[in-house]
Amino acid sequence: MEKKAKIIATLGPAISSSNILKKIINLGVDAFRINFSHDVSEIKKSVNKIRKLEKKTSKRIAIIADLQGVKLRIGNFKNKNEIIKKNQTFTFDLNKKLGDNSRVNLPYPKLIKKIRKGNIVLIDDGKFAFKVTRANRKSIITKCLSQNFTINDKKSVHIKDISLPFNNLTNKDKSDIKIAKKIGCNWIALSYLQNAKLVHQARKLINKDVGIISKIENKLALKNINEIIKASDAIMIARGDLALEIGHSEVPKIQLGLIKKCNESSKSVIVATQMLESMIDNYTATRAEINDIATAIFQGADTVMLSAETAVGRYPYQSVKTMVKTIISTEKYKKEHIEDFKNSIDVKKDPIKSIVLSVKDLAYNPSVKAIIAFSNSGNTAKLVSAVRPRVKIITISPNINISRQMSLLWGVHSINSRDASGWKDMMNISREIIKKDKNIKKNDFVVITAGLPFGNAGMTNMIRLYKVGS
Repeated sequence: MEKKAKIIATLGPAISSSNILKKIINLGVDAFRINFSHDVSEIKKSVNKIRKLEKKTSKRIAIIADLQGVKLRIGNFKNKNEIIKKNQTFTFDLNKKLGDNSRVNLPYPKLIKKIRKGNIVLIDDGKFAFKVTRANRKSIITKCLSQNFTINDKKSVHIKDISLPFNNLTNKDKSDIKIAKKIGCNWIALSYLQNAKLVHQARKLINKDVGIISKIENKLALKNINEIIKASDAIMIARGDLALEIGHSEVPKIQLGLIKKCNESSKSVIVATQMLESMIDNYTATRAEINDIATAIFQGADTVMLSAETAVGRYPYQSVKTMVKTIISTEKYKKEHIEDFKNSIDVKKDPIKSIVLSVKDLAYNPSVKAIIAFSNSGNTAKLVSAVRPRVKIITISPNINISRQMSLLWGVHSINSRDASGWKDMMNISREIIKKDKNIKKNDFVVITAGLPFGNAGMTNMIRLYKVGS
């Protein structure tokens, strides 16, 4: 049984070699994420290796540029890191000097002005906590609440219920989009957006065959979620920062709600952060982590993501293997009902979706073995994937970047091929693909769907039921 949910692995030193990249692609990795918050000077080498491996297989691989956005961070220390003890006094200030074990730079005057006595300052994605005892316009004095620990340069800062407006792409984000275009990224992921404005800004800077993923990680994004989903090509539930913002106990219900909203809008949804966190250092996962992955699949997520597990973890291969096994096990259990995950499609709002619902209904017949979707722009592929048909989805696009982008869609096997010039050519291309698929035999049926007229990216408006061998 092939898995239908997709896997993103984050690039980093742990998977930089061609050997490990080949192994995890063969295991089931469908896309690679570049974290632009870190040094990406060597990342082009990994991308080139992925593209070389892609040529050796029939599998299209997506590359995702995850932009840094405005993530609040402390400054640097003289010794790169310092040991902080519980109950000690520690100051965050506007002083640009290198920090020590008593203070560090916090270069956000507007933020410091908002902080009051009693606020909790969380550092390093919430790992360490400080309680504000005094505050003025230039500094905040705190008491360390965490047990003795080591604090490093540039760690993230979060203060609950206090945020800064972020409605424009940063200069770094704009520069990183240029880098992403040069190395051939197929998706741009926007961090810390609060509304759809960033999506529209990014859209003007990228090509039409590049998709936009909006990362949901703050209260304002949740408040404006409908406009964000509408403007985006996919949504990522970034649970780490989101948990700091709304509280860990609120994340499960928000995750389910966001997946349902994306399902209703036929938008791909990614569940991310700490899915196999323990496997950064351990060979095996915890039962809770396995359950976390399974829950995301049960709820209807298109994609699940590995972060530090593959970027810097000790067991990247085992992490991918664990995720693949969990997905397959979960989907096998739900094989009779998995197609119901995205049934809540309102055809009154979008009549074109009634076409793909008809495709899905045809695929219920046990004689139907596959759906072939000709998708110039990727739209037909997205619609077919969204209704969760029972059978294999084979999508065809003449644009290799669209083919790569579609590799993130649930259940889709993406093929880069010439575009059909007409009905006869469409059938010839379909027959060529069917011949190569060992699971499709003579007298089986295949559902073929596309948008007419051929050669134009338009609406999905055609269905053909083809008997193999006829």
